[in-house]
Amino acid sequence: MLRHLKRWCILYLLLIMILYLVIGAVAPFVRYKQLSEKTIAEADRVVAEIMEEHDACVDRAMLLESNGSALEERLRLFSMAEERIILSTFDMREGEAADDIAAVLLHKADEGVKISILIDGFNGSLRMPGRDFFYALSSHPNIEIRRYNPLNLLTPWTSQGRMHDKYIIVDDLAYILGGRNTFDYFLGDYETDHRSLDREVLIYNTARGTGSRESSLWQVLDYFETVWDGGYCEVFGEKRGLYEKPSVEAERQRLAERYEAILLKQPELFDTYDYEANTCATNHVTLLSGDTGIYGKEPVVLYQLKELMRRADRRVLIHTPYVVCNSYMYQVLREVQQDVPEAVLLLNSVENGDNFCASSDYIRNKPDVVATGITLYEYDGGDSYHGKSIIIDDDISIIGSYNFDLRSTYVDTELMLVIESREFTAELAAHMEGFEAQSRQVLSDGEYLTPDGLDIEEIPFFKKIAMRVFGFLAQGFRYLL
Repeated sequence: MLRHLKRWCILYLLLIMILYLVIGAVAPFVRYKQLSEKTIAEADRVVAEIMEEHDACVDRAMLLESNGSALEERLRLFSMAEERIILSTFDMREGEAADDIAAVLLHKADEGVKISILIDGFNGSLRMPGRDFFYALSSHPNIEIRRYNPLNLLTPWTSQGRMHDKYIIVDDLAYILGGRNTFDYFLGDYETDHRSLDREVLIYNTARGTGSRESSLWQVLDYFETVWDGGYCEVFGEKRGLYEKPSVEAERQRLAERYEAILLKQPELFDTYDYEANTCATNHVTLLSGDTGIYGKEPVVLYQLKELMRRADRRVLIHTPYVVCNSYMYQVLREVQQDVPEAVLLLNSVENGDNFCASSDYIRNKPDVVATGITLYEYDGGDSYHGKSIIIDDDISIIGSYNFDLRSTYVDTELMLVIESREFTAELAAHMEGFEAQSRQVLSDGEYLTPDGLDIEEIPFFKKIAMRVFGFLAQGFRYLL
């Protein structure tokens, strides 16, 4: 009898713990935050400034469309650093691309360059502790790693606040901003069991070294410092003891040898490079950002994007990996569709995407997306498409980390960069239209218009069932998808 009672007590305790973790994690986000009058006024000011007439500015832009070019430009920029490198990423995983990056960062740190690495705390808590790769970086006296909001099971109500930003800043020379995470799926052309297609922009500051703060680089730097010193970040890796640890020393030596191999194989990445000749002129570049805290957020980034899109004269092209909407977000799509002659939304098909949760939700709520009236495409090109981009008419491009889903809108930190440049927009449009050519158009009755020769991957039967079941069960907490 006593043994039976103990067993039930243990089960009750486990149940209480599970409820504590689950309710604590989801409760703070049940209600969507509304835009305040103050937020709207400030957002409208930013939008109005973007829509003004501008002459050429000090920023020049380069589109990083391929995963290979994204890794190469990171290494090139790092090699040019003289004082400081900043790397902010949602997820960093060990692998070939991370080895290349770490090898060059360690070499620059040996030269005296100060390096700050900021990683989202959830992913950082899963992948970093106990790993000599990360200790080889964090133990260097010129490198500091911080994790944004590390996972703490004792306070589950803090667990959902994620830093979804991805950017790199080198001195006052240039920065890279977009949607790529820091591992082989997104960077380089190394063999990998999965690959995601993504997009970034490199902004080169022609006023570097002058003391001018005209470049948008300073907006990104100010944002970084807000997050870095905002009270939600913890330092990773104690310096004392780690630097001399034999396995960490061996890892540093391996990465030093890796640096020499890169230098031998790709010496052009370490030569003088003419960014002026390899970038497009811009008239204006502005950073859009929201709250950097760990709890629910006002949908300020979405609001600014909506107001920009509604001002289009001719067309709006929206590319996002997936769509998870509430009534406000559906209304945004309807308003854009009603106000703009050509409004297009492209996302991964459920057959092509790699986000099980978001695809499951789309299967269930697809009729509501179709009902907005926006021209809808589903991408079926093979590799999952992770790009987050918007084109407005022929002169405004927007690239960043914001997905058209509820997490990006109300929970995570997000950045989108608005670039006014006809030349850059024409280049971006060509790539985005290339994705549309490998997509099915969703008709108003839910049927498809499929281009000739486009192969659609078949979803296994049991996965289809699992997606439908999950899509039904997830409706109660889809605000975290």
